[in-house]
Order: sequence, then structure tokens, then C-alpha cells
Amino acid sequence: MMMAVSLQSSQQCDRRGLMFLGTRVSISEAIIVCLLCATTTTLVQGFSPTQRVPWKTIQILDGGHSNRITGPMSSPTTRRRKIACLDMNMVDSASSTQICTFDASDFALPTGEWPYSKADLNRVDNSDDGFFYDAPRFVTHIDEGAIQRLTDFYKEELTAAAIQKKAKKGDETSLDVLDLCSSWISHFPTDDSIPFGRVIGVGMNEEELAENKQLTEYYAQDLNKNPQMARFKDNSFDVVCNVVSVDYLTSPLEVFQEMHRILRPGGRALISFSNRCFPTKAIAMWLQADDIGRLTIVGSYFHYSAEWISIEALSTKDAIQTPKRPSVQEIMANPSAAFAWASTAAAVAKSNSGDPMFIVKGTK
Repeated sequence: MMMAVSLQSSQQCDRRGLMFLGTRVSISEAIIVCLLCATTTTLVQGFSPTQRVPWKTIQILDGGHSNRITGPMSSPTTRRRKIACLDMNMVDSASSTQICTFDASDFALPTGEWPYSKADLNRVDNSDDGFFYDAPRFVTHIDEGAIQRLTDFYKEELTAAAIQKKAKKGDETSLDVLDLCSSWISHFPTDDSIPFGRVIGVGMNEEELAENKQLTEYYAQDLNKNPQMARFKDNSFDVVCNVVSVDYLTSPLEVFQEMHRILRPGGRALISFSNRCFPTKAIAMWLQADDIGRLTIVGSYFHYSAEWISIEALSTKDAIQTPKRPSVQEIMANPSAAFAWASTAAAVAKSNSGDPMFIVKGTK
């Protein structure tokens, strides 16, 4: 018996909450559900495009080896929704877990089309963003745990990119990185383990950019006014990053097309986000979506913008891993094992509580 629980809307429950038929349940109650279910059961509560309520899903599966659990079509973006499955055979790395991959068959329209309307990209506050970002904000927009997990993820990805580049170019291993929607901090590793070349920031506030010690150069540019990045030549970067800002883009198609243009073949675009935002500046469909919906939105930006080799949805790993759940046989032989596991898992969940961090990765 295997149980998989979808990522939940932060407005409905915290990221460690379990939902059963739309009802919040404890970890111990979830164990009881697993013990009582003797046959394969799939319970899905979804929503139609006209119902502005979160998707809440629990999948209870007897065995299974796919990390692609799908629900009904929820928007013109995709034919099916990819549900994040815990305890399934997902692909793990040291710093992240692969939730799913996207391919062309997952989307309602082919690359080059665009399914979104002006209403989808509308905002509560459509005034000039220059006014909103005029005063520098020397603050972080995610908590320390999320920052550390993102830095760990960057270290792993940038190290892999450097190894990949060395295999292709020999002695040329320095990485050229573009940080879009950059600010006074980029969350890159600071231990000199990454062979950085040019590290360029493009952001809204020049004072914030000037304080970013990881940048070798920077440019102030409003991507909502001018999504073109003509100053950068084709195939000029190994990595393009964007942290907790994709939800503010009102011209995402053009921005993602530009990312594809300026990345070198084999280069990677890393779009990360959490569940925080400035709601008056975030686009409408972002505010109406849950975590799975937002992963799908970003995945669709990649798909519709250009032909990417791969598109992956990832979640950063917690600092402390939840212990392995005892098997049904172990629980039957020793019922106290279930309660011991539940207590430990609850303690780990409390320790790991904080901002979630998701990444959609596109490889050119």
C-alpha cells in the first residue's frame, strides 16, 4: 500500500498538511487510512476552470511505479494535471526531488501557440511597476530555510553545469550566469566551489543591484515594459535563473523566448518560486492556482515559448528527511512502531516547517 498526497494551496493548509476528501487529517489518521484500504483506490476532488477553488487530492495506490499521476483537465494549459506523489518512484538528487516531467502531449496546444488571455495575465495593480519598486527593499522574500535549500540546489545544478561545460569545451569551465529579476542577493553559493565567469543581474532597482556582491555587472530593466534582452547575444549564457518573480511577469512568453535564445545549447533555465508574493502585482491566474497549478503554469511557459529538450518540475529537499514509514507487516507485528514513526515524523515536519521552494527547470 502506498499513499501519495498532492502539494496543497498555502491558503488552505501548510505544506505538511494531509488532505483526505478535502478534510485535514493527522499523520496517524493517514496511517489508519492506509491500513484500512486493502485494494487499490483513487480518490480525486478537482475543480473546473470556473470553480475558483484549490485542487485537493489524495491518491491511495496499491503499488505502482509511475511518478505521473494525473487528474482531469483544469485549464487550457494542459490536458491533465501532474500530481506530486510522495513515496512514489520519483527521481531524487542530493538537493531536490523531481515531481514530474512535462512533454508536448501534456499541453493542449503545440509550441508556438499561446493559450492565455489578457485576463489571465491581469493584475489588481496595473500601475507602472517602476513606482512600486522605486524604493529599495533590502529584505529577503523567503525564509532562511528556503534560501538555504535554494542555495544547495544551485550548488548542485551549477556544479553539474560546469562539469558538462568542461566535457564539451575542455579547459573552459567558467559559467556565465544571468539572474533575471535580480536584487541585492542572488542566493548562489559563496564558497568558491563554482567557477563563475560573468554573473549578470537584470532587475528593477539599481540600488539593490549595486549591493549584490555576486554580480559582475547589472542592468536595470523592467521586463514587463521591455521583455526583450537585445543587449545579450544568442547562445551567451550557461544558466539563467529567476527567483520568486515569475508570478509578476505580464509578458512571460517573450521573456521565456528570450531565455531560450540567449542560453547556450545544453544550458539550463531555473525558475524558482514559493507560496509568497505581492498579491497586487502577481498575475490573476497565479493567485487562482495552487502549488501544482503554478508548477503547471511555469511548465507551460517553457512549452509554448520554444522547443526545450526537457522540462522538469522539482521540489527542494527538506533539511531533515522524514524517516521511512514502517511497512504494514512491521506495524502488525509491532503496533508501537506506527506511533513511534508518527511522533518522529511530526517532529521532523515541525522542524522543516517554513516556506516551500519549487523549481521548474528547462534544458535547451
